[in-house]
Amino acid sequence: MRPRRAGGGGQDDHTHQPDFGFSAVTPRSDAEFEAERIGSPSRARRVDLRRTLYSFRHAGRGFAWAFTSQANLRVHFVAAAVVMVSAVVLRFSVIELVALVLCFSIVIAAELFNTTLEVLIDYAWPERHPMIGRAKDVAAAAVLVAAVGTAVVGVLLFARHLFFHLS
Repeated sequence: MRPRRAGGGGQDDHTHQPDFGFSAVTPRSDAEFEAERIGSPSRARRVDLRRTLYSFRHAGRGFAWAFTSQANLRVHFVAAAVVMVSAVVLRFSVIELVALVLCFSIVIAAELFNTTLEVLIDYAWPERHPMIGRAKDVAAAAVLVAAVGTAVVGVLLFARHLFFHLS
């Protein structure tokens, strides 16, 4: 038997429900929300669907711009589509498909970060400078590392399936 709480009531007392801090959430104006400190618990608890939808809209707009302006991003998407269709035809397991999706997601995210860095650098420093060139080269190298890692995973997975189907 559990000990009783100080306020009385025993095991059958269901009036005490844990409060995870959500009962204090009250609607406020955007100005009040913006005036709060960024890391404050009350600001973190506020879920604003409108702001969330705006975030998705901005992300979609950024992705659309990158997709239409960056040839390498389109190449990565075409490669991902070809590999995924081939993987489905060869009946890859769900885990293998998930591994491929994660690998391609990493490559595409790296390409988007590389594009972001290049756009910011080109805007901030339009003149040529050796250090700026190095920063861009390092960002491109990050994409290369992700792409090579993805290619290695793909080769290992496809080799296993092709060996099985050819033998």
